[in-house]
Amino acid sequence: MPIIDKLKKKGFVSTKELSAWQEQQLQAAVRKGEAIRLKNGVYADIDTLANTMVDIRMIIPDGVLCLWSAWSVYNLTTQIPNAYYVAIERTRKIALPEYPEFQLIYQSEKLLEIGATEKTVQGFNIPIFDLERSVCDAIKYRNKVGIDVMAEILQTYLKHPDKNISKLMDYAAKLRIRNTLKQYLEVWQ
Repeated sequence: MPIIDKLKKKGFVSTKELSAWQEQQLQAAVRKGEAIRLKNGVYADIDTLANTMVDIRMIIPDGVLCLWSAWSVYNLTTQIPNAYYVAIERTRKIALPEYPEFQLIYQSEKLLEIGATEKTVQGFNIPIFDLERSVCDAIKYRNKVGIDVMAEILQTYLKHPDKNISKLMDYAAKLRIRNTLKQYLEVWQ
């Protein structure tokens, strides 16, 4: 199978899985503008990048999709993310590709475990914070993202058929925002 067909089928390819001949084909595809180098050894199909999701695991192993990106996946906000927001362990160093743009959110390992799950998004199995953790992050980062964005996310969540308020409160306690969340819930419930 020609490498460009493989690339279009999978969207991403690692040079570890290629023969020398396929690597030459891949470099030719890059020169023609059919593929792009994301980072050392990882290439993507240009059309795949036009979609709204990439294979986070291939680019940032052990990263978790969060904030604007997670809110977008759960349809909690009408705002479109300007980058992929990925939470990683505080001490990690990551070489990021020039494109697409990533924003790293550094957190302790303990915080990364709260609400971490996986979800299939546009054919990719993506590590992402679950719905309740994503709402808690909106509360936690309300001064950075804006009170209006936080309000939109919380109000949308409260209308969500799959909401779990007890889980939301449990996460809020672990993230030390329980009292703040309670104040907002009293206003909007």
